Amino acid sequence: MSNTSLLSLFFFLSLFISPSLSDLCNPNDKKVLLKFKKALNNPYVLACWNPKTDCCDWYCVTCDLTTNRINSLTIFAGDLPGQIPPEVGDLPYLETLMFHKLPSLTGPIQPAIAKLKNLKTLRISWTNISGLVPDFISQLTNLTFLELSFNNLSGTIPSSLSKLQKLGALHLDRNKLTGSIPESFGTFTGSIPDLYLSHNQLSGKIPASLGSMDFNTIDLSRNKLEEDASFLFGLNKTTQRIDVSRNLLEFNLSKVEFPESLTNLDLNHNKIFGSIPAQITSLENLGFLNVSYNRLCGPIPVGGKLQSFGYTEYFHNRCLCGPPLESCK
Repeated sequence: MSNTSLLSLFFFLSLFISPSLSDLCNPNDKKVLLKFKKALNNPYVLACWNPKTDCCDWYCVTCDLTTNRINSLTIFAGDLPGQIPPEVGDLPYLETLMFHKLPSLTGPIQPAIAKLKNLKTLRISWTNISGLVPDFISQLTNLTFLELSFNNLSGTIPSSLSKLQKLGALHLDRNKLTGSIPESFGTFTGSIPDLYLSHNQLSGKIPASLGSMDFNTIDLSRNKLEEDASFLFGLNKTTQRIDVSRNLLEFNLSKVEFPESLTNLDLNHNKIFGSIPAQITSLENLGFLNVSYNRLCGPIPVGGKLQSFGYTEYFHNRCLCGPPLESCK
């Protein structure tokens, strides 16, 4: 038998006798994951995390193709009772961390997550996580996506989140957050994130500083925000979606100039007054509009997309008239 054949036979037998020799997964990463699983009382969703197999092949786990270090841990749609174990902070090469649709997951956002300096995506959503939005998240300077929506988070929004210069999207919607929107959210540098703060209990004025930001999407709906929001608009912006519906906003719509890029505009259930500006008829990409339940007056401008929207998108205003509403008298 040739040397090549002997080497091949030895390699095959070694795999058969000791499967661990074929592991790509870093042994330290494997130990951390097994501790993580034990801390959660070995839940069924992690049943395939067998110490005798390669953890790069485990459900919810991904390894880097070059270094074989674990770079992604994404656990979703299962029963994961308990709190996020601190061991999650001992996976130093983690770039993606996701806990999604895990209603049994409780407790605060684990402080050990602050150690994950390579993290790019952090998604903790549709869980029963509670407590504050932690200030330490601002230390995760490589984050490009942050979603903490559909939880039970309370307290105020930390102003330090504006330090995340690579952030492309910030989702804090559908929690129990209170207080005001941080003034610092008008000072994002680098990337300007899509901003989702809807379905909370935020109050006070929208900071005027947000007017200096060219958000692609800003959703502040279903809060208790007051007074002006007109500065969110502007001809020089490239904003596509603005939703400030179901607040206590009060400003003159007549003076607003809309970005030509606007595709979705929802202002319903506020105290907005004045008339609908004729300039809105020039918005070729406008696919959704709702100004109902306000205090608007005057004729709905004719042209553009405005008559393609239905009666309910305009009704319950003070004296708005013209198609699709009743004719002006």
